[in-house]
Amino acid sequence: MPTMRAALLDRYGPPEVLYEGRVPVPVPAPGEVLVKVHATSVNGGELAGRAGRVRLVTGGRFPQRTGIDFTGEVAEVTPGVRGPAVGDRVWGVLGRTLGSAAEYLAVRPGRIARAPRTVSLTEAASLPAGGVGSVAVQLGKALGARVTALAGPGRLDFVRELGADEAYSYTECGPADLGPFDVIMDTAGTEHRAWRRRLAPGGRMVAISFDLDRKAASLGHLLASTVHGRARVRFFSGDPRHCLLTELAGLVDGGALRPVVDSVRPLAEIAAAHRALEAGGVRGKHVIRVAADETA
Repeated sequence: MPTMRAALLDRYGPPEVLYEGRVPVPVPAPGEVLVKVHATSVNGGELAGRAGRVRLVTGGRFPQRTGIDFTGEVAEVTPGVRGPAVGDRVWGVLGRTLGSAAEYLAVRPGRIARAPRTVSLTEAASLPAGGVGSVAVQLGKALGARVTALAGPGRLDFVRELGADEAYSYTECGPADLGPFDVIMDTAGTEHRAWRRRLAPGGRMVAISFDLDRKAASLGHLLASTVHGRARVRFFSGDPRHCLLTELAGLVDGGALRPVVDSVRPLAEIAAAHRALEAGGVRGKHVIRVAADETA
């Protein structure tokens, strides 16, 4: 059986548990396509999974895989598939499973869409999932909103370059110092209740992250906020399908959205990418180039 390179872990732990190993090349089932992966990226949820903080979901069987999003090229199409063709440049998100940090993926056509034409597949890998803050600033401006960003003290010029009208350091400014806002996107997950109080009547808060160490009572409050009150919370699924991926590609090709890449590393250095994301101070995404060449 042919094998391929993939990022694996044999136990939960720090970034060093990740390594490049070999697994069987997936055989696409009827109705699936085989994608030759060019690149993937490292997202916050993968850090929690690797560390064992969500083992009720990831389980205790090893080796486990990592990687949520991907860019690549359609390598095989099974009978009954409409739309994708061999050779198409595509991107996608696996959804609730992991494993995109590998040379090949077998996926349903609804999980992929044509990748943007105006950027490389390496750059495009920074966009389908994660990197929410830098994307949200750009999308907000594209939609005509006045954008206020809260970031680390060393990243204020960076978020202004992305289009933020105002940028404040989270070390000097908190929820009580700002607002009200019609929309709040909380990418940190540590002060949900305080930020919800900064919503204008009828406003909406999108919770991108949730602090897994916080008490259940805090989570219960947020869940109740999805139903009750004039200022409501919505949880972000991070699971775009074909239509949203197509729309996102259009925004990129139309110039409204640009990839923001912090670093590009080969698959063998995925542990270093996890370590860099955990260290903080990120300016864009940490991309993992799976393809052996630099084309596309």
